[in-house]
Amino acid sequence: MKTLSSVCVYCGASSQVADVHKEAAHALGDGLARRGIRLVYGGGRVGLMGIVADAALAAGGEVVGIIPEHIQSTEIEHTALTELHVVDSMHTRKRMMVERSDAFVVLPGGLGTLDEMFEVLTWKQLQLHDKPVVIADVDGYWRPLLGLIDHMVAQGFARIDRSALYSVADQIDGVFAALERLPDARTATQAHKL
Repeated sequence: MKTLSSVCVYCGASSQVADVHKEAAHALGDGLARRGIRLVYGGGRVGLMGIVADAALAAGGEVVGIIPEHIQSTEIEHTALTELHVVDSMHTRKRMMVERSDAFVVLPGGLGTLDEMFEVLTWKQLQLHDKPVVIADVDGYWRPLLGLIDHMVAQGFARIDRSALYSVADQIDGVFAALERLPDARTATQAHKL
């Protein structure tokens, strides 16, 4: 994992979730910081977003938040970050998160997390980037979605090499193990066009 200097984490902004998800967010933020890996995330202070950022900061890590101005109040921007970028749109936020990251980890989340995950997976499938993506299937949260992807493949709507597109880990230790096994992250020459 020495080639990874920054990891983007996609996750939910809700605080009304099971403790197992909160614990996973804390373990991920703490683990990234202890490994000297910068956290890039959506810039919020609430829900799993806030937990992962606070854990990384508490462990002495660098945290970069990117938040659109129109949701600063609903996601409540985190004001104690290493860097906080307030941007003009969701599109700018997502593009900056991709550009500033060497890999992606997807924690449990809602529709916004799904949007971010599918966009980064689609961009990878289209060879707009070749960065690792690890889905943290904490407590089986993503199992129905992973089954749907298998169904899409079986029905002929998607032709993907799942192992080349993403890895799945059911615990945070497994996330770090997956990142360690992955090839060096390289930035695709087309990434600036996203």
